[in-house]
Amino acid sequence: MSSARSAAVTLALFRVVLGLLFAFHGAASLFGVFGGNRGSGQAVEFAAWPGWWAALIQLAGGILVIAGLATRPAALLCSGSMAYAYFVVHQTQGLLPLNNGGEAAALFCWSFLIVAVLGPGAFSLDGLLRRRDSEQRGSLVTAS
Repeated sequence: MSSARSAAVTLALFRVVLGLLFAFHGAASLFGVFGGNRGSGQAVEFAAWPGWWAALIQLAGGILVIAGLATRPAALLCSGSMAYAYFVVHQTQGLLPLNNGGEAAALFCWSFLIVAVLGPGAFSLDGLLRRRDSEQRGSLVTAS
């Protein structure tokens, strides 16, 4: 397998796994599944700030990133929500992520920032739509 092909496959796998883990967090908090919000077995109260809204971003953003649809804006929103979580919730309990329980928030923040910068890659709905659009433009140019 070529280096470019390996990079494309690796980016797709990274994007899908990242989105899946994030969506699971959102589903747990919104619906009380997978152990519920923070392992409580319960869902977050509807529209409660910021937990319910963060969970909504996690579920919707995670699904969009998995599919590779509107990937850059979705990943940027996910990254920002995790930056907010880190600085508002975790850093008030200590400076370092190891001491304040913010490792997951920091890792999600930086991982989604990487996806926002690199984009969805070839194996995504965004990539499929881009290829289809360029093929349609090409057929319009040759038909003229």
